[in-house]
Amino acid sequence: MDITTHDTDTRAPLKLAVILGSNRHGRFGPVISDWFVSRAAARADFTVELIDLADTDLPTALSFEPSAPVRDQLAGITHRLAEADAFVVVTPEYNHSYPASLKALIDWHFHEWQAKPVGFVSYGGISGGLRAVEHLRTVFAELHAVSVRDTVSFHNAGALFDKEGRHRDPKGAEAAAGAMLDQIAWWGLALRDAKSSRSYAG
Repeated sequence: MDITTHDTDTRAPLKLAVILGSNRHGRFGPVISDWFVSRAAARADFTVELIDLADTDLPTALSFEPSAPVRDQLAGITHRLAEADAFVVVTPEYNHSYPASLKALIDWHFHEWQAKPVGFVSYGGISGGLRAVEHLRTVFAELHAVSVRDTVSFHNAGALFDKEGRHRDPKGAEAAAGAMLDQIAWWGLALRDAKSSRSYAG
């Protein structure tokens, strides 16, 4: 069955939040996120917003009564997650998993993730970040989010892009991004429609 929606659906575009999960100095992540955002933004079925965790400073120590500086940090990001219909997480792989900055963002929120689709774009060395993605799938399942099957993965990512951030041979990556975005669009519309008629029982 063809689940493609972007050619025929006339409903309001889905709000897609692309989360750049690394805040590491000298990171390669912006090359990956810029590439992906340009592909997603070219589609009529999404409006795209980039959330860069280098712009936040959420602590790893959680609290039900956060300090004023933490509340200021949350004020700049929580509403953006809440307003999104769907997410794509761009993550590297650090020591067989994903960055602490990304875990902090996830753990400071709960309802914002519920009943929304999540896709993954990963990058790294020989594994292409896929071990980080496998860990993230179980985390988002606990948060009642729906992770889509297909991913976009960049193995030995630094060698795949030129100095201007252009993919040297983008055909395969573009096909993978298109397939993943089609799945996110299907789930995003289905879940948005379902929540409009009945609150999610999370």
